[in-house]
Amino acid sequence: MVLSNIFVIILVVGCLIIGYLIGHALGTFRREKLWQQQLPEHRADAIARSRAVLAGQFSEQLAPYLPDFPFKPTECKFIGKPVDFLVFHGLDEKNVTGVSFVEVKSGKSKLSGTENSVKDAILNGKVNWAEYRVPDKFK
Repeated sequence: MVLSNIFVIILVVGCLIIGYLIGHALGTFRREKLWQQQLPEHRADAIARSRAVLAGQFSEQLAPYLPDFPFKPTECKFIGKPVDFLVFHGLDEKNVTGVSFVEVKSGKSKLSGTENSVKDAILNGKVNWAEYRVPDKFK
């Protein structure tokens, strides 16, 4: 009687293990099949996002040459991050009378957190001039 109970317990545990392994294998198969079906969509989305980023970067650098850009292209210096341009008003005449920070946006894009913090610092007058001289031993 004890031997038959042990056999039944071993049989039940064995069936549970086999059931688990079969379920795991089927789940893995279904997940892989679903991933293979969704892969082209994910790739297309990644390509579209990449193109949008590249188009945005291109338009940022092209902006000073667009007809409605409010500054002279020759007075704009591209930085890229955290703002797109510094405009040195009067640079063409070698008499800078002001500096503007310019962020170029297209479509429905908004300022990032960093861009907003830069904007706030500028608007709150937290802008300084610093000069750094390279030590003679590094010249």
